[in-house]
Amino acid sequence: MTSSLAFCVLVLSATTLALDNGLMRMPPMGWLAWERFRCDIDCKNDSKNCISENLFKDMADRLSEDGWRELGYIYVNIDDCWSSMQRDSQGRLQADPDRFPGGIQNLARYMHDRGLKLGIYGDLGTHTCGGYPGTTLDKIETDAKTFAEWGVDMLKLDGCYSNATEQEKGYPLMSQALNATGRPIGYSCSWPAYQGGLPPSINYTVLGQICNLWRNYGDIQDSWDSVLNIVDWFMTNQDVLQPAAGPGRWNDPDMLIIGNFGLSVDQSRSQMALWAIMAAPLFMSTDLRTLSSEARAILQNKAVISINQDPLGIQGRRLLKEKSGIEVFWRPLLQSASALVFFSRRTDMPYRYTTTLASLNYTAGTYKVYDVFSGQVMKNLSDTTAFTVSINPSGVVMWYIITSLPERGGGEFFFGKKLEHPGRTCKLHTA
Repeated sequence: MTSSLAFCVLVLSATTLALDNGLMRMPPMGWLAWERFRCDIDCKNDSKNCISENLFKDMADRLSEDGWRELGYIYVNIDDCWSSMQRDSQGRLQADPDRFPGGIQNLARYMHDRGLKLGIYGDLGTHTCGGYPGTTLDKIETDAKTFAEWGVDMLKLDGCYSNATEQEKGYPLMSQALNATGRPIGYSCSWPAYQGGLPPSINYTVLGQICNLWRNYGDIQDSWDSVLNIVDWFMTNQDVLQPAAGPGRWNDPDMLIIGNFGLSVDQSRSQMALWAIMAAPLFMSTDLRTLSSEARAILQNKAVISINQDPLGIQGRRLLKEKSGIEVFWRPLLQSASALVFFSRRTDMPYRYTTTLASLNYTAGTYKVYDVFSGQVMKNLSDTTAFTVSINPSGVVMWYIITSLPERGGGEFFFGKKLEHPGRTCKLHTA
């Protein structure tokens, strides 16, 4: 396959029909409670960390005051365990009155006043995974209207305590019900994760017309093994998953656990880089009130965020899996730019990996490279010139690459580094 043809195939794959609500044309970004705070409802003994309106207001304050909102982190998402154990007298969901005394509508207003959006959690079953009231088929319209009346901006619909038949009916019905409210509400579906995540159980063409994003696989845990398991599953099945993603419809490998307890600094950079290559939603699940400076620098890296948020919306791929334990990932970007990630699965010492851009299927030419974590710029790298990157164990080197063009006076700046005009002719293809 020629490079031009392969690039066009990937571009066309990103233009498949998507849910027609105009939302989430780039992967959504924000904060989500679950991985870090789970179902902690003990507000008597753990008031700062329990699932309550105070926790979500705290996180909203951090997003709006600490530079997160300006980078695109705008969603504050409630997960399970927010509701009362009983619906109200009219059959509507209601927030736990002790932990959310102001109600969800007031909490949504708090977010909106700070330029943020509020996400909420539901479950297409008799109960949520935590045992709270679910959204059975007869309650879908009621709950969609309730969420809209509250001013909710996003719904994650889980699938505990439901079967395949109910999911096949319920997920499309909720999509229709949300659209019928007239309020723009982003829609995250857990349907694929409950049906194995792959065809024939899951039809990704249909799914892209129903949901803005979907969970394909199991929940992430606060460990490096969990990150690797998710990456392995997504890359093993990339031929199915990659064409399914695009503007308004995203594969969701789950939350960013950077800043918690299970990842080293190098592993944190690896998760951030790989999620960016996968065009994944960037939902942090960490305590923003106590975040380390190292974790903050990774999560607020403008270059990585820009790659993740690239308007083309083409999900990247793994190009190579070397016997040395090095893997190479690639993603095409706007204006024929691209991103490369060199990822080490080694556990011994930094590994010096030598290759050329031509070996990674770049066409003949000269390129400029920006290392997104070190900030170093490499000019005039020929496709045939050998280069070496040193990759730490379980770490990454991530490059943003553009074609070199003649100087036109002044040049351009990319995240503070002077990189002359981005190219428009580079055509890449996968191995």
